[in-house]
Amino acid sequence: MNPANNWLGLPVLHAVGLTLLLALTAYVLTAGADFGGGIWDLLANGPRRDKQREVIAHAIGPIWEANHVWLIFVVVIMFTAFPPAFGALSIALFIPFHLLLGGIVLRGGAFIFRSHEEVASPRWRRWAAIFGAASVISPFILGATLSAVSSGGIRVVNGYVTVNTALAWFSPLSLLVGALTLAICAYLAAVYLTVETQGEIQEDFRRRALGAWAVVAILPAILLILVARHSPLLWAHFASLEARVPMAIGIVLAIGSGWAMWARRYKLGRILAMAEVAILLWGWAFAQWPYIIFPDVTAANSAAPVPTLRFLLNTLPYGFAILIPSLIFLFAVFKGKEPLHPSA
Repeated sequence: MNPANNWLGLPVLHAVGLTLLLALTAYVLTAGADFGGGIWDLLANGPRRDKQREVIAHAIGPIWEANHVWLIFVVVIMFTAFPPAFGALSIALFIPFHLLLGGIVLRGGAFIFRSHEEVASPRWRRWAAIFGAASVISPFILGATLSAVSSGGIRVVNGYVTVNTALAWFSPLSLLVGALTLAICAYLAAVYLTVETQGEIQEDFRRRALGAWAVVAILPAILLILVARHSPLLWAHFASLEARVPMAIGIVLAIGSGWAMWARRYKLGRILAMAEVAILLWGWAFAQWPYIIFPDVTAANSAAPVPTLRFLLNTLPYGFAILIPSLIFLFAVFKGKEPLHPSA
């Protein structure tokens, strides 16, 4: 193997793919929980409804915009390292991506505008509804997008992109993956909020975490049935012997995170929930590799020249030297406090 095609002992393509996966994982574990906070804000109920919303706003307010840096990171890596794939995705996913961006912008604007209104006033309720709806629509579209690039609903032949709308967006697989993404976001948010709260509010989010955990545990089993019919690439991977170890790890982590929530081991539950979601995402990514868009676009046939990939990888340590400490400092300032006690 040509040493020029390696980076720190890894094939260059694999190193870029791993970088993308790490950034996507960071986005799901951070921004995903923020979307989940919006979902629980929309579904807040009971005598402590206003307190629940107060806790959610306090938890996500200082940091939620920072989490989207990982989405920007993914986009920059994609158009730099895999320009043909990025072009094809930009065409095929033009409408979903704009709906996603619109949802993110509306969500942020509604969250800010709502904070300047009196609680339960007509304007507050209007902005709250927009905030909650956008928090549901955005992660659902992200999940459906993952399904679309794996199902064969997007074809790229001789540079021309065509989309089978029914297969890409409205198949049972796409709808169920979108629903699973919503459940994952809700689960992460509820688990995180159990760590940041105390008392009755903590119990409220514990119950929500257990409910979301049940959905996250059940939906993948149903998805495997649909994958066999709608995504032969993913099914071939999941049916292989190599997939059994990560699947077993995922099951153990799922059981462990559910037990931790049940036993009120909240900090342990947060770690296990993050690992569970990461394993689920990584399982999809490894099953999808080397395809970026199944079955026509692979990492190899859409990659930029090797010198470009190496230059990109060589710049990452400098960027991370600024980004990671900045994020750690941000979270330390706003998250390194005592659990929240919402006002009466």
